[in-house]
Amino acid sequence: MTYFEIFEIQPRLSLDPASLQRRFYELSRRYHPDRSSGSTDQSALLNDAFRTLRDPVARAEYVLRLHGFDLNSRDVPPDLLEEVFEFNVAVEESDSAQLDHFRERFSSMLGEIDSSLESAFSHWDSSRSQEILDQIRSLLNRRKYIHNLVRTIHDEHVSN
Repeated sequence: MTYFEIFEIQPRLSLDPASLQRRFYELSRRYHPDRSSGSTDQSALLNDAFRTLRDPVARAEYVLRLHGFDLNSRDVPPDLLEEVFEFNVAVEESDSAQLDHFRERFSSMLGEIDSSLESAFSHWDSSRSQEILDQIRSLLNRRKYIHNLVRTIHDEHVSN
């Protein structure tokens, strides 16, 4: 049973968070262990489904896995190679000004990716196109890579 089936909704990448939460509360009452016997497993599964479906990135990764996509790419996006090299130099030199520049740059990139993801989610919801899923996987891989760079900057600031 998929997480969408648990929520009794059609598989979609664009979900209304408020509607999803209302549905979660309805189903939580239905599957609460105190209300019916043997529903501890259903309640735990419902909680897992809710945690995944409420987060747009986790939801997209879940849909991609359902469609057989591998999400373990660690490749540097080719258009970022030079920038990542400069970033690594700034990290090695503990150059705070450069790291702040990169944090702003990478945070801006994350915003652009999130906007592109929203658009791709809508396109997939209406088309169910494998090509759109390929685009979403690429965007998610890029997002994960850039998010890790932002985390590195944060960790560098904390350690200094």
